Amino acid sequence: MPPRLRFAPSPTGYLHVGGARTALFNWLFVRRHAGVFILRIEDTDVERSSADMVAGILESMTWLGLDWDEGPGAGGPHGPYFQSERLDRYRAAANRLVESGHAYYCYCDPAQLKAKRDAAEAAGRPAVYDRTCRALTPLEIRAREAVGMPRAIRFFVPEGRTTVHDLVHGDIDFDRATIEDFVILRSDSHPTYHLSVVVDDVEMEISHVVRGDDHISNTPKQILLYQAMDAPIPAFAHVPLILGPDKKRLSKRHGATSVGEYETQGYLPEAMVNFLALLGWSPGGDAEVFTRDELIARFDLEGISGGNAVFNPEKLDWFNQQHIQRLPAAQIVERLQSEFIEAGIDPGRLNEAEQRRLERVIDLVKSRARKLADIVAHVRPFFLGDIAYDDAAVTKHLSDPALGAHLEAWRERLTATEPFEAPAIEAALRALAGERGLKAGTLIHATRVALTGQAVSPGIFEVVELMGRRRVVDRLGTRGWEGTSPVP
Repeated sequence: MPPRLRFAPSPTGYLHVGGARTALFNWLFVRRHAGVFILRIEDTDVERSSADMVAGILESMTWLGLDWDEGPGAGGPHGPYFQSERLDRYRAAANRLVESGHAYYCYCDPAQLKAKRDAAEAAGRPAVYDRTCRALTPLEIRAREAVGMPRAIRFFVPEGRTTVHDLVHGDIDFDRATIEDFVILRSDSHPTYHLSVVVDDVEMEISHVVRGDDHISNTPKQILLYQAMDAPIPAFAHVPLILGPDKKRLSKRHGATSVGEYETQGYLPEAMVNFLALLGWSPGGDAEVFTRDELIARFDLEGISGGNAVFNPEKLDWFNQQHIQRLPAAQIVERLQSEFIEAGIDPGRLNEAEQRRLERVIDLVKSRARKLADIVAHVRPFFLGDIAYDDAAVTKHLSDPALGAHLEAWRERLTATEPFEAPAIEAALRALAGERGLKAGTLIHATRVALTGQAVSPGIFEVVELMGRRRVVDRLGTRGWEGTSPVP
């Protein structure tokens, strides 16, 4: 049977990068093995769940390219895929467990339970439920039912040990003496996590459960439920948690933690997927930059590390730069349509020659961009007349009064340079510098600042070629840098 895996976020917040990494591992495994990826929304926490959060999760999953085969919007034979629409199934399962003797009604109120926990702790005993209600006689139960006494349903944990064979950590052994009879249905008839997740995984025929290490302690309870329901037990793989640079669990104090924030900041989904895939998983070898298809071809659960992974923002920036450089210029234009238009460059209104020039400019400057939108600022001087001059760059490279005559001579030389291409432009500059007793670097730096406003740029001769003879000659002649103030 093809593997069936699920990602089951709770819509009490937007998609966290830790959740996104878990979703990615599930998705990669499914796509590698031609399986089925299921998206299930665990929204039984009515007070904290919201439709906006659901929409945000779906949007972030879509942005990352983690498409699902069954779930919201996709349908499927095992719906509904919102737990809030499956409550009757959980209640029926809880009642069947009571009927089979694997669970029992518990009428203890919160005050009684707290008193018992406090007494157990004071006596140095484990603070586990003492099974008072399991000892009730049928007559006592009928009496409580007759008056409508609130009651939960607890699962009876038998003596012995439970061993989990984890595909990442190996065998993990649990002494069931440390596991109390846990509640599976609350007194308000809402299921607890353990019941709902197992019922859903059984009905949706989940073959593998890949989730965070923080769920390891839940696994023995859930295995007991699978066994009580006489259902197949899926394979478990618990993946390492993501820590911040200070080796503490990733949180807001480390900066952005939701996928949506990174989308807003201008990261590419390809870079985020590549970065998240390597947080706790290794494909082997020294290569780090992978396409989505390359990750699918290489992914296996055996490559997941048992140790926690560190979220390094600088490494994410590096991945983003690498994927920007790999992105064809035409795709960059498509993704930045609105940003270009806002900056005063409408790609749709450019003629064919100017569109080709725009793509060549993008290919020239994209290596300098950390975020995709940075490209727009680098492109502006090539297409627009107004540019911002960096005061420090002007002071360093254009403040010498003697430069005026040299730049005028350079301007005249450019009007006659043929062909107007980088090699010929470079030869003309070096020849002029030699004739006028200048270091070529002096004229190069002055030209760079005069044309781009900045002290750094891509190769200046390629810049001059792509900026075009008319714009270059005009910009050198108008001397817009004179009287500049610092760029904010």
